[in-house]
Amino acid sequence: MKKNKILLDHGSGGKIANNLIAGLMLPLFDNPILSRLDDGAALEINGTRLAFSTDSFVVDPIFFPGGDIGDLAVNGTVNDIAMCGATPLYLSAGLIIEEGFPITLLEKILRSMSAAAKKAGVAIVTGDTKVVPKGAADKIFINTSGIGMIPEGVHVSGSHARPGDQIILSGTIADHGVTVLAQREGLAFDAPVESDTAALNHLVNRMLSACRDIHVLRDPTRGGVGTVLNEIASQSRVGIRIHEEKIPVQKAVAGICELLGFDPLYMANEGKLVAFVEKRHADRVLSAMRNDLIGQSACIIGEVIDNHPGKVIMETRIGGERIVDMLTGEQLPRIC
Repeated sequence: MKKNKILLDHGSGGKIANNLIAGLMLPLFDNPILSRLDDGAALEINGTRLAFSTDSFVVDPIFFPGGDIGDLAVNGTVNDIAMCGATPLYLSAGLIIEEGFPITLLEKILRSMSAAAKKAGVAIVTGDTKVVPKGAADKIFINTSGIGMIPEGVHVSGSHARPGDQIILSGTIADHGVTVLAQREGLAFDAPVESDTAALNHLVNRMLSACRDIHVLRDPTRGGVGTVLNEIASQSRVGIRIHEEKIPVQKAVAGICELLGFDPLYMANEGKLVAFVEKRHADRVLSAMRNDLIGQSACIIGEVIDNHPGKVIMETRIGGERIVDMLTGEQLPRIC
């Protein structure tokens, strides 16, 4: 029976979610733009190259250390546009609000959205509001869509990874996932953690100023770094090797994951990116990233290899190897 119904796992961004997309959605909506399966659609209209993306946010709880559903909704779509190599310009905002939701909390969320949009340098230019009966939704859901312009000479896609590419990670992983988990479960730890939610478009602009020939950009949200690397390996039909000792995880985050049995590689991030860059350009891009506040901890965590196509191999701290598969199941539902 479960095979005939939607499960929470279908929203994980992992293997089951990908099967739903490939098995049901792609055949029905099939077109060359959608089939690229990038973070956004790259469109060309009368010689102008545009990026377009949409995302919905149902995070629980709606307020958490480091952010809330409002700035998450703005940053998430800004980042999807930026991962196309584009400069985000305009957003829409759709609100689905449960009857009885306090106006004071709505105002707090909207102020957060406004501040995030100003910080990212985008304008919210249109939107929609719907109210549903009490119990028909959980407090508030937000959808944002965005559009941006892709600069000349920039061609970023998950299908562009090539053997020899260096894989750069912009900072520590799993911060957002662990923060939401701790807040949701009422867990208190000696070392506080907070979400990394942030707009990445200014960081991407620095990177593209240093090198226009960046092959892949992706923000590892649901499913984490492990799932995103598997998606890229599959899209590009290449192998990926990463090095466990080079992947930065805050000590407190690593401790919480170990205590609760979570793998940081599969925990959500909301203010990090991975970039695939030719080896000859990698140091230049890395230097540009480290000159940005968000990218100060950027590092090279691996490389693209010409064997094991479609697979991600991790060299462990003790010198062994293991396959990093795509996330199976849902580690933590309603993470964004």
